[in-house]
Amino acid sequence: MMTVDDFFNKVITVRMAADKSAVDIIDQTLLPGTIRRIELRSKEEIWEAIKQLKVRGAPAIGVAAAYGIALLASRINADSYERFHEEFHALKEYLASSRPTAVNLFWALNRMEDTVKASHSKSVAEIKEILFAEAEAIREEDVQISRNIGEIGFGLLQQLKQEGKEIGILTHCNAGTLATAKYGTATAPMYIALEKGWAGTDMHVYCDETRPLLQGARLTSFELYNAGITTTLQCDNMASILMKSKKIDVIFVGCDRVAQNGDAANKIGTSGVAILAKHYGIPFYVCAPSSTIDLATPTGEEIPIEMRDADEVTEMWYKERMAPSGIEVFNPAFDVTDHSLITGIITEKGLCHAPYDKAFEALGMGR
Repeated sequence: MMTVDDFFNKVITVRMAADKSAVDIIDQTLLPGTIRRIELRSKEEIWEAIKQLKVRGAPAIGVAAAYGIALLASRINADSYERFHEEFHALKEYLASSRPTAVNLFWALNRMEDTVKASHSKSVAEIKEILFAEAEAIREEDVQISRNIGEIGFGLLQQLKQEGKEIGILTHCNAGTLATAKYGTATAPMYIALEKGWAGTDMHVYCDETRPLLQGARLTSFELYNAGITTTLQCDNMASILMKSKKIDVIFVGCDRVAQNGDAANKIGTSGVAILAKHYGIPFYVCAPSSTIDLATPTGEEIPIEMRDADEVTEMWYKERMAPSGIEVFNPAFDVTDHSLITGIITEKGLCHAPYDKAFEALGMGR
């Protein structure tokens, strides 16, 4: 079994190729059976990788988008700044159309365009190099953001720790190192605990399988098990009996977008977990980089919800189709957890409690 450091070194979610000719990612659709890196060179390949979840998780999508737009911009053949910016903007809009809910996608692309605008007095060649540097800065910042979230979450784990008793943790979907540049968000407290000297047996993490794409089964359980943490996988509809049995002390989940009032969009099924946690009196924390906090969106009602293909439900994971041909399928990728169900939102700048709009403002967050 790999150590956590071995795992981090082996599973680098997204990076720029050494010669800056491609965005290099792990194809997460092949996990856990196959760890395969692929190189994305064209705008179509980058778009498709984001759309088809070859790279997924809000922070990782942002890093991939930043690397992708830097790569594509390096190939723009333009003599003037105006022409360069025009073509850059078109590429940005194209990549932004790949997924509608993950706010980090738009945040990263907007930041890269802001970098272009701020460099208008420089040559096109200089701007291209500046964009590569900015993309790398976004990745490095994401590592630190995840670590900060992990430190705060670890503090919560320390408060729960009792001599001789493992801490039961529930998580949903994958907000792990595979969803970020390193550490993850919802898994960061566990990884920081290992770095601080906890044994894998000090924690027992229960991973919801996360239907229909099984990110909890394929990704989170894969990560945590290989990092040496005691890990159990269960079907999503087993969460209630698990909580009732008093095996869960705390819940950490990630998110793709947080509204001004604290409503949080995360992988489908998260709101159900929050409702159960409220019923059983279990603290429920959303781990949210400040880049996911969207003060321009007042409540979760305004967050667009991506609808995905029916075959993810009816046949993707089966040898034979498991539903009648032609049946109508409802397949939203996300749901929104009401802020009233959230114990706290852990950001890299601090732990926020309701009223969340005031807490975000106090920490200087939002765009």
